[in-house]
Amino acid sequence: MKQWYMVQDIRWCHDCNNCFMSCKDEHVGNDWPGYTASQPRHGHRWMNILRRERGRYARNDYIYLAMPCQHCEKCPLVDAGVATRREDGIVLIDAAKAKGNKKVTDMCPYGAVYYNDEEDVAQKCTMCAHLLDDPDWVPGVPRCVHSCPTECLKAYYVEPEEMEVMIKTENLEVYKPELGTNPHVFYKNLYKFTKNFVAGGVTKDGDCFENATATLTKDGEVVEIQKTNFFGDFKFDGLDDGKYVLKLEVAGATKDIDVEIAGKSLNLDYTAF
Repeated sequence: MKQWYMVQDIRWCHDCNNCFMSCKDEHVGNDWPGYTASQPRHGHRWMNILRRERGRYARNDYIYLAMPCQHCEKCPLVDAGVATRREDGIVLIDAAKAKGNKKVTDMCPYGAVYYNDEEDVAQKCTMCAHLLDDPDWVPGVPRCVHSCPTECLKAYYVEPEEMEVMIKTENLEVYKPELGTNPHVFYKNLYKFTKNFVAGGVTKDGDCFENATATLTKDGEVVEIQKTNFFGDFKFDGLDDGKYVLKLEVAGATKDIDVEIAGKSLNLDYTAF
């Protein structure tokens, strides 16, 4: 049957926190019997925004990754009997079975479960199941998705086969696939959060040089070839850790630069010819 999935295109998230605030607006002070108790005003981030800065000024960027409950097919909470997975893929904590058990928050490998001391129960994102089950909820999507101004967050209610096609055609990925939990939250352009870049510029006779050739190789194999832009800049993104060689060519002259990516992005500044 059809399943619920959420997709974030990391490229379009600007850390506005509308998703976070709409989640608070929907759940703080509101009990949804059968789904979840009221969310505490402080301490819970059911829609948590992870942040990462890459590079160094002026060649740096800020990347944001939305981290709600991943609604995993292989959910540790479900395996432990403190949560249930609905036929539509939404995972809900069973308040009766989870009550008084603070260890439930440690079961989620994504850190997406929080403890409500006042209610004495673990809580998390429900994907606004109470709204999705309401035929009068015209938007037809979770509040976080409805409030996203750039539409970087989207929700889909589709057959698993349809989702598989979308995953392949749009190059969608899950966060931390090594966990093997089969999440129902996917990301586009995930490399911007999980991988790194090397960037720099080229000058000739003191001026920025456009259309210089920049070739990046690793282990003797060409990774990518670029031409510098109007400002003489180049940027190779989506790089794994390792040693690379950057070859710059300007009007017949060449320079080779050894580059090592080790957990962070690099700004090589300008190379003068």
